[in-house]
Amino acid sequence: MSSASAAPAGNAPAASHAVFKDPPGGRKAVLVWSIGVAVYFVAVIFRTSLGVAGLEAADRFHVNASALSTFSLLQLLVYAGMQIPVGLMVDRLGTKKVLTLGAVLFTAGQIGFALSPSYGMALAARALLGCGDAMTFISVLRLGTRWFPARRGPLMAQLAGLVGMAGNLISTLVLAPVLHGVGWVPAFAGSAVAGLVVLVPLVLFLRDHPEGHEPAPRAAAGAGSSGAGSSGAGGFVRRQIADSWKEPGTRLGLWVHFTTQFPAMVFLLLWGMPFLVEAQGLSRTTAGGLLTLVVASNMALGLVYGQVVGRRQSSRIPLALGTVGLTALLWGAVLVYPGDHAPMWLLIALCLVLGTCGPASMIGFDFARPANPADRQGTASGITNMGGFIASMTTLLVVGLLLDATGDNYRIAFSSVFVLELLGIAQILRLRGRALARERERAAPAAAAVLSSPAPPPPAPVPVATAVATAVAGTPVGTPADPGPAR
Repeated sequence: MSSASAAPAGNAPAASHAVFKDPPGGRKAVLVWSIGVAVYFVAVIFRTSLGVAGLEAADRFHVNASALSTFSLLQLLVYAGMQIPVGLMVDRLGTKKVLTLGAVLFTAGQIGFALSPSYGMALAARALLGCGDAMTFISVLRLGTRWFPARRGPLMAQLAGLVGMAGNLISTLVLAPVLHGVGWVPAFAGSAVAGLVVLVPLVLFLRDHPEGHEPAPRAAAGAGSSGAGSSGAGGFVRRQIADSWKEPGTRLGLWVHFTTQFPAMVFLLLWGMPFLVEAQGLSRTTAGGLLTLVVASNMALGLVYGQVVGRRQSSRIPLALGTVGLTALLWGAVLVYPGDHAPMWLLIALCLVLGTCGPASMIGFDFARPANPADRQGTASGITNMGGFIASMTTLLVVGLLLDATGDNYRIAFSSVFVLELLGIAQILRLRGRALARERERAAPAAAAVLSSPAPPPPAPVPVATAVATAVAGTPVGTPADPGPAR
């Protein structure tokens, strides 16, 4: 059923939901998932393209820090506001339709941003880009739950996040020098071609789920018949949101995502380059190298976090809170350093630690997945994904306002990071007990059912070449396709 990170805790939902057979994974699953991830990869390139062009955008549109932050603020506002609607669309319409619409929208937004002659038109283009971007990540998460076994949930989510950070890396390493070399319009318009390229395999080859694993019609029917006194699309929407939100795991996932993601997002999306150049006195080349270091750290640690969470569910809260604490410690050390500029070793340490924020934010989905059945996975993921983008949006705006109010005092402006971190930590500590208790309640019946069933026959011997090929494709050889109980 759902790709519950705690294993199939999500495979034993309330009785009103159908229990679906765990997908088998395999080579075809990897191929289909790769198409969806390629769309997300391009969306992240477009999303983060402003992060390496902030100073150029200020010159091109003749705007100050507050107006410049509005670009990213509006983009994230649209993104965050679209998360629940997109989750509902994915649950209702399927992944392929939503991803296709998203690719069309973010490509149009990137082209519009390249050609915009005025600040107002550029804002509208970024809003369109944000709308399309919002449709990608939840769709990729849905592909993971539909095509891979539940035990693969944490790893597939971290892999998707890693590919997204690779898109950020392309912005830093490729788009930045191209922008400086050929100019604004050729750089941004040329990058938009990538959106057209990923549309072709998306339309031709992507499928919502493997053959024989068609849960969507039954989920829709169940949703339409479960509410008292409600019917039609409006009743479905209200039930999906209300049922997802009442789960402590969904709310805990939102606050984990809120607290962990935004420090790195704000740094990479807009304010990192100005901070390193204007406040720390670095060249743009050196600053770009440090931004690249954040991305490289994220990519290196993503798989580590995924493997740790997949093997030990008890590590989720310590990993999330440890990441927040370490991030706050390094930010504080940089901001209170007594000299005019922090030493390079401290800036490098900060960038390495900021790289942990992305992998830690994925832990939020590992609380939301086991708390919700398959027919609510899109909605629950949308609610969770709102967290980090609301925090990022708030911080982007506050930093811009404080910079204008204090005469570009970055120490004061970036101190706003700690306020949101404290709020998030308080909410995580408040919700963790209830969320974990609910997970244990769901896991107990599933474990009892597995223990009472006859033991499967021992696996037949498998040739070494077949074992290696199958393991690479994602399904361990000689194990049942349906996973065991929650760990």
